[in-house]
Amino acid sequence: MNKIITSLLLTLIAIVSLTAQVDRWQQHVVYNMDIDFDVETHQFTGKQEIAYTNNSPDDLKRVFYHLYFNAFQPGSMMDVRSQSLPDADPRVASRISTLKDGEIGYHKISSLKQDGKDVKFEVVGTILEVELNKSIKPGETTKLKMEFNSQVPIQIRRSGRDNAEGISYSMTQWYPKLCEYDYQGWHANPYIGREFHGIWGDFDVSITISSDYTIGGTGYLQNAKKIGHGYNGDKSKNNSKDKTHTWKFKAPNVHDFAWAADADYTHNTFKRADGVVMHMIYQESEKTKDNWEMLPEIMDKAFDFINKKYGKYPYDQYTFIQGGDGGMEYPMATLITGERSLESLVGVSVHELMHSWYQMMMGTNEALYAWMDEGFTSFGSNETMAYLRANGFLGPKKQTENAQQRSYAGYRNLAVSGVEEPMTTHADHFNTNFAYGQAAYSKGSVYLNQLSYIIGQKDFDAGMLAYYDNWKFKHPNPNDFIRIMEKQSGLELDWYNEYWVQTTKVIDYGIEGLESAGKKETKLSLAKNGTMPMPIDIVVTDKKDKKHYYTIPLRIMRGSKNADRNMDFEVMPDWPWTNPTYDLILPFKIKKIKSIEIDPTARIADLNVENNKVNVIKGEMKKEETEE
Repeated sequence: MNKIITSLLLTLIAIVSLTAQVDRWQQHVVYNMDIDFDVETHQFTGKQEIAYTNNSPDDLKRVFYHLYFNAFQPGSMMDVRSQSLPDADPRVASRISTLKDGEIGYHKISSLKQDGKDVKFEVVGTILEVELNKSIKPGETTKLKMEFNSQVPIQIRRSGRDNAEGISYSMTQWYPKLCEYDYQGWHANPYIGREFHGIWGDFDVSITISSDYTIGGTGYLQNAKKIGHGYNGDKSKNNSKDKTHTWKFKAPNVHDFAWAADADYTHNTFKRADGVVMHMIYQESEKTKDNWEMLPEIMDKAFDFINKKYGKYPYDQYTFIQGGDGGMEYPMATLITGERSLESLVGVSVHELMHSWYQMMMGTNEALYAWMDEGFTSFGSNETMAYLRANGFLGPKKQTENAQQRSYAGYRNLAVSGVEEPMTTHADHFNTNFAYGQAAYSKGSVYLNQLSYIIGQKDFDAGMLAYYDNWKFKHPNPNDFIRIMEKQSGLELDWYNEYWVQTTKVIDYGIEGLESAGKKETKLSLAKNGTMPMPIDIVVTDKKDKKHYYTIPLRIMRGSKNADRNMDFEVMPDWPWTNPTYDLILPFKIKKIKSIEIDPTARIADLNVENNKVNVIKGEMKKEETEE
């Protein structure tokens, strides 16, 4: 009997262990930071206490921190990498190499304790390596207490002081930040200016700074009445005679914390109907005043659209801050350059707001999957801008035929450039900035628009909301996303990731021939000239201008899409991906056909669209004339 019980217990333990390995888990962190900031020296001291919970099945004997400011020193990996690229970002180029002692950035660690006892650590470039006194076992929480002092570098890339528009401090990637440990292990990547990965947690941050300065950033200000600066409805710059103010922020369930400060900031607020408060923090001037005052009502409309299409924004506020070197997203806030035209200001604001969904709530490892961050954001912001233009929120109403047109153009330029690399390439390891940018932004955006073609718009839209509902506040990967779309559509879609994400194979379909096939039928011959297969939609327009829609699924899809964008398709026999040609029998005489077109909604990233449409004149094919 005891042997039977023992056997059953061992079986149960094996099942539990297997489940623990299969199921995904997430680490958790609670930050408490006290920062004393000196605006005269551009330096600050910090006391940081972290409660780090190990939810993994592994004993952790080491931990790692990011020390991002150390990148802004001559000879750093970021400096060398920038100067080694054939197309360096002009914001960086060789600027780091010329920084003087008072212009560099650094983090110097004074002490580090684990549960009250000193631990050994070593600063290795932008990573702090820590040997723990006691391993953190599964389910345990340890406390890491650090004291440090830092210097804010001249603003070069994202972080820094005195940006090109005169903003004093853009405080992003500004504190020692614990590296992420997940099912793939540690992610202690040196900082060279690209993407990030962080631990979900809660932040309690106190910043003491000259009372002349206004701060905006991640989280909710806890002492707004005392601080003033527009946070309690008072528009005065300074409500007290104190030389310093201590700003106390709390940010729940985020994976980073950013802020900015300037003595000349103007602070306006706008409360949406759903209660979300938008903060606008900027330097008021002739270049900024009118556009920044118009921005809140436009972004209110953007919020409405995004909430409906991609999921409800879960926090109570969002802050748009003038700062940085372009536009960069953070939890509950963004830093954007502010001296822009209205269209440009709205465009960058929409893009960075959209990141609240793709990266700030669906927190992918964007270093590994930059396209799931930048590509999904580009797709959503393109759709949002098209909505704003179509409804007259940016001026006269302007309909956009294809909101993703620029993304397709960018991808096609990449595909023929000779320097394309697979989207699976780690963001830091692309050989050119061009290849990285077009893969992450353009090809990533096309990924979604093409997917709406494959499974149909209705299932796609529902799938995007299901993705949000299932994966917000988690770390989804490419398979997690495509599985949502498989469940929504009932189709097998792994082939799509295997081709579009993991290779640089291209799509090229064409109409090859048209001939009679009996008294009342016509044979349409199609060719797969490219190396990536796709399902094919065909529209046949007859001489009475009636349109007939056909869809040819890929056999490996194990099904076909439903009606798509008010087009009711007749489903034709599957096209095996191995077959270079396909014959479609049409129930028309040739003389009754006016034109035939592949992909009438132009959502396939076909590299040669000239053979995608033909007119039929006296029973013969004539290629569609293209405009110069």
